[in-house]
Amino acid sequence: MSRPSLARRTAAALATTTALATLASCSTFEGTGDKGYVTGDGTVRVLEAAERTDPVELSGTDLAGEEVDLADLRGTPVVVPVWAEWCVPCRAEAPDVVAAAEELDGRAAFVGINFRDNDTRARAFEREFDVPYPSLVDDGTALLAFPGTLSPQTVPAFVVLDAQGRVGGSIIGELPSTQTLVDLVDEVAGG
Repeated sequence: MSRPSLARRTAAALATTTALATLASCSTFEGTGDKGYVTGDGTVRVLEAAERTDPVELSGTDLAGEEVDLADLRGTPVVVPVWAEWCVPCRAEAPDVVAAAEELDGRAAFVGINFRDNDTRARAFEREFDVPYPSLVDDGTALLAFPGTLSPQTVPAFVVLDAQGRVGGSIIGELPSTQTLVDLVDEVAGG
């Protein structure tokens, strides 16, 4: 059996490297080194009503120790912000998220997912930014309730569920503005 020439091995290695670089550049996710999470670029995605699949099933305990079940909120759109106290973009966007929750009060519910956080620091974050909605404590499986939308390590992110509890839209990455989230909720609710 003959061994491939050096030129052929070099060409194969170059082709593999080029393919991997191309795949990486096509991703909407930005690496965060060894931090153990992935953030996006703030891309907004809206699903038409016909594209929406089954309702999301997610329940758990919030930071106050209360039980929360997304199924109890059916009949109204629900915004699910994914955040962590240690996440710099989460801290930067917190005032806009709170402003959106206040503007959408009565038109949409908010239930956050606190991602891999220390409970004491997470509650301090909620107090610091006067967060008006509950946040589920992520037990390591909460983000799995959103297949095709969130990866198990995506933070920050926003998922907007329609009144039937189906994923209708998302923002992966830091929230561009309060108005972006308000508009997304209105679009999901209208579609």
